Amino acid sequence: QVQLVESGGGLVQPGGSLRLSCAASGFTFSDYPMSWYRQGPGKERELVATISSAGRSKNYANTVKGRFTISRDNAKNTVYLQMNSLKPEDTAVYYCTVRRSSINYWGQGTQVTVSS
Repeated sequence: QVQLVESGGGLVQPGGSLRLSCAASGFTFSDYPMSWYRQGPGKERELVATISSAGRSKNYANTVKGRFTISRDNAKNTVYLQMNSLKPEDTAVYYCTVRRSSINYWGQGTQVTVSS
């Protein structure tokens, strides 16, 4: 079955950096685009970034463009989210997701807290 396991979250000061990882299994990882979403306290879940199956195409939410970078390693079945210049408003649970056979699969999420 499809499994997505996020890691790398934590507490960081404003202006700091974190790199999130999402290890995937149960499907042919290199065939599918992957996305990161986030849900902040009291907010709706929002799309942060998407990467194509081969990693050549990337799209970002305006709120993170220029600060976050999505990447993937198809040999390791892993997608990453490098987050730089973090702001308090980036505080959220971050999820990776894949859409396969019309079903959206989600990981359990990893908490990112940006605070001084």
